Amino acid sequence: MAEAQVFEGQIAVVTGASRGIGAATAKALAAAGAHVVLTARKAADLEKIEEEIFALGGTATIAPLDLTESESISRLAQAVGERWDKLDMLVINAANLPVLTPVIQIEPKGFNQALTLNVLATQALLAAFDPLLKRADKGRIVGLTSSVGATPRPYWGAYGATKAAFDTLLSCHAQEVERISNVRVAILDPGATRTQMRAKAYPGEDPQTVKAPEVVADRIVALMQEDFPVAHRERVE
Repeated sequence: MAEAQVFEGQIAVVTGASRGIGAATAKALAAAGAHVVLTARKAADLEKIEEEIFALGGTATIAPLDLTESESISRLAQAVGERWDKLDMLVINAANLPVLTPVIQIEPKGFNQALTLNVLATQALLAAFDPLLKRADKGRIVGLTSSVGATPRPYWGAYGATKAAFDTLLSCHAQEVERISNVRVAILDPGATRTQMRAKAYPGEDPQTVKAPEVVADRIVALMQEDFPVAHRERVE
């Protein structure tokens, strides 16, 4: 791989790593020397990303799981701890976009699914991996958010509500660990990016008019090397 091996010997977990920003981030971290644990629901999709990482000289391990099942998160953390005894980087990227609709027409089942993945799974990830992140020299957490979590927009109420809760969980956690560990937390708004979720939300948009996932991945790699302040937040333009 061409990039400097700045993360050699470090372990990263990336959720939603089978496509889009998650896949691009996993490959970028591996390119920089990290061993990346790839998580998503479909093993076949993860194997494709793993093969691409191997072909470029990187290393990775796939961990197919459903993040909406809290026990699967605990098992993953246990497996990582038994093999490496630490975690240097956690990228919380997996998310569920419910149907865009007026608030009064939000469909309960879809809203519940989004809340479970975007909010409950986030808390479970933070809780399960906290001991391992604290064992790292500089544990780093990056959560991928959306502008609608901070700036509400019509028809985005369901998704925006989950991302507002997501942001709050990460921000509170950042402040709670600041004085007792070297763990730091960043909230990253990727902005308009060429992903399946973006295509679902904007079906008429030309995907070539928005940036590629690799742009966001490169910023995540750079951010992981920075000594950013507590509860850091930024948008990738």
